[in-house]
Amino acid sequence: MKPTLLILAAGLGSRYGGVKQMDKIGPSGESIIDYSVFDAIRAGFGKVVFVVNPKIIDDFKAIYEPRLKGKIETAYVLQEIDNIPEGIQFNPERVKPWGTAHAVLVAKAEINEPFAVINADDFYGKEAYETIAGFLVKQARQKGNYAMVGYKLKNTLSDFGSVSRGVCEIENSLLTDVVERTSIVRKDGGIVYEDDGKEQSIPDDAIVSMNFWGFTPDFFAQTEMDFKAFIVENASQLKAEFYIPYVVNLLIQRKKATVEVLTSDARWFGITYQEDKPLTIEKVRELTNQGVYPEGLWG
Repeated sequence: MKPTLLILAAGLGSRYGGVKQMDKIGPSGESIIDYSVFDAIRAGFGKVVFVVNPKIIDDFKAIYEPRLKGKIETAYVLQEIDNIPEGIQFNPERVKPWGTAHAVLVAKAEINEPFAVINADDFYGKEAYETIAGFLVKQARQKGNYAMVGYKLKNTLSDFGSVSRGVCEIENSLLTDVVERTSIVRKDGGIVYEDDGKEQSIPDDAIVSMNFWGFTPDFFAQTEMDFKAFIVENASQLKAEFYIPYVVNLLIQRKKATVEVLTSDARWFGITYQEDKPLTIEKVRELTNQGVYPEGLWG
């Protein structure tokens, strides 16, 4: 059974100032998504499911359907604000989606096999897909055995602004906790984050989550249950979000799941800010020159 790749592409890039999922960074006009899918195909994934914002679905399909036709099975699902349990009223002024775990949940009908979850705007590297694919193939008949590809914090920062990262606590290669830290930046030769208005230092080699997860289909039932509780408590909020690390932490605490941390020494790159784009283009060009990728991914 081949695993599925679930790509979270519903964000509208408030910090970036545009729809960065479809921005061209490759020598033949490829986006980061193209490289993610290309790496997934050669790692043995059999299907890709895109979670997309309703505002961009037509443009999105117009770009990726022709490129991927005949290369991998595709499916598209919408992350809509009103896709919540019946009988619950939410704040009519809310415009922000309900978060990454909700984005996973809306893909439930399209996935019946072990699957990986990634962000659309993060470049994870060829080896990461091979590692997670190998893990997922072994989980075909397992439940509650999950994985996460972890990166060293120093390899995941932007030179042009602060970032948020899930900082991991690990014991015997298993995740014991993941805490979202915001406003992480390099400062005075070190790395700091903001906590209640105060700066706190954090080690360069702290392992962080870049939202590259490996799950089995039972994750949907667990997530659905926790989302119902979350939405009852937060329906009136304008910005409260239901994140994957929140669900994962709950499952670990309940001893309903284990999460193996598959660490990577790779340097993350992506396009959090517009200023990141030239460097991302340069790095992709270097990988192309090294033969990691062909000049044109899709021929």
